[in-house]
Amino acid sequence: MSWQREVDEINKRRQWADEMGGTERTDQLRDRGYLNVRERVAGLVDPGSFREVGKLAGKGTYRDGAVDHVNPAPYVMGLANIDGRPVALGGEDRTVGGGTFQDGMRRKGGQGGFVDDLALEYKIPLVRLIDGFGGTAGRAKQKGYSVLPGHSQNPKQIFVELLGQVPVVGAVLGVAAGGPAGRAVMSHFSVMVKRQSQIFASGPAVVERGLGETASKEELGGYKIAVERAGTVHNAVDTEEEAFEAIRRFLSYMPQNVWQLPPLGDNGDPVDRCEDALIDIVPRDRRKPYDMRKLIGMVADRDSCFEIQPSYGRAAITMLARLNGRVVGIIANNPMLGGAVDARAARKQTHFVDLCDCFHIPIIFFADVPGFAIGTQAESEAVLVEGMRLQYAQMQATVPITSVIIRRCFGMAGAAMTDYNGLDFKIAWPSAEWGSLPVEGGVAAAFRREIAASPDPAKRTQELEDEMREFGSPFLTAEAFGVEDIIDPRETRPYLCQFVNAMQGRLEQGLGRKLKSGVRP
Repeated sequence: MSWQREVDEINKRRQWADEMGGTERTDQLRDRGYLNVRERVAGLVDPGSFREVGKLAGKGTYRDGAVDHVNPAPYVMGLANIDGRPVALGGEDRTVGGGTFQDGMRRKGGQGGFVDDLALEYKIPLVRLIDGFGGTAGRAKQKGYSVLPGHSQNPKQIFVELLGQVPVVGAVLGVAAGGPAGRAVMSHFSVMVKRQSQIFASGPAVVERGLGETASKEELGGYKIAVERAGTVHNAVDTEEEAFEAIRRFLSYMPQNVWQLPPLGDNGDPVDRCEDALIDIVPRDRRKPYDMRKLIGMVADRDSCFEIQPSYGRAAITMLARLNGRVVGIIANNPMLGGAVDARAARKQTHFVDLCDCFHIPIIFFADVPGFAIGTQAESEAVLVEGMRLQYAQMQATVPITSVIIRRCFGMAGAAMTDYNGLDFKIAWPSAEWGSLPVEGGVAAAFRREIAASPDPAKRTQELEDEMREFGSPFLTAEAFGVEDIIDPRETRPYLCQFVNAMQGRLEQGLGRKLKSGVRP
């Protein structure tokens, strides 16, 4: 006896799911320049690799005991491959109920659900394609009572376990408010689309009703707020296709989980490549800036640098890159903006240190830092608190850390660019200088009375600065083995490649979860 009738019904129900909220609603999305969730999945994953789970979920209507139609659940999810590696992914379907989650015996995704469990149980990356409003005030009328938010509403939330075990990516591709906005933040890497995506705790209607404040969605949570000012989302791109490329690029540096090392890449870049331009990239005039990104690009494998949060905390540069195919995390100061670490730069570095430590990615510092930002604005933004949080995160990190001191390395901010727990390996360029304070400010503070008593304070200040600068020669510190090596800048790439290759056994020894105690300041 054949089961063809039931198989035909399966196919009919799948067809209804493919239709989503109907032609009218999908056309409305397309007319506004948005992709629908199924187009997003197809644009992100390897062709033909998406295995949807829960496609039959939804709410059916019946006539004479037979199904007449099924309105699909407002979430699409399943298993797929990205660059040949399995991932769990899912996203809200805005064409069905605005993407708000649907009651059922078990949720497919969104505020907890199967897709999160799939990533955690199989130890594979999780990608959230976020475009939804979360809960709705109308749910109380549907249920007949108000649901207490939190654990009683979503009994299995595994944010902490996910973030400690597998890479999690949040892509804000439309509006993210409430729960979806929280999920975007609960990720290792997040991206949004300029002028198309917005993220906020509550939208304009709630803000106006609660505060009497009128603001558009873009003013509340567009990329200029969320990415450039608040740092709520890490990167912003111009199109959804660019968002998919950013996701693929980020995952290419990540292991599948914390029990594996990041994948080895190979772009044929010679290990012994020495760029002559490095020898004069740093000006002899200490007041003149130079392009740190260009410097890093000449050291890392060609075209391997992927910057995270390039438009937030711009005094610091954080990027994933490769050296001889091995993944490394690079933290550098930005001399084009003075290099001093302000609160935003410190916050950005803290997240990046945690990311690298979680996924066994060694950290390389390229230091040119005069210290923490100073002044009333810096203090009002809690630069000391954020700076100490950075130091605390780095003190807890267990991955190998290498410091390359390009020019300045002063004060507590300079100390935050060295290794606390491991080899404490530091190499310097001949342009390097370091100390508790830069000579200029340090002399003014240490010799204040002597300078004030001098008949020519300006002349005496200059004399003292010249004298102290003689003791700041990096060669004197090298003689005392206070810095492990001073190198020709052109040697930086082969030097680092050799050490990154040698530390792989140390990284393998540290595989697994990083359980950390204590209270970050």
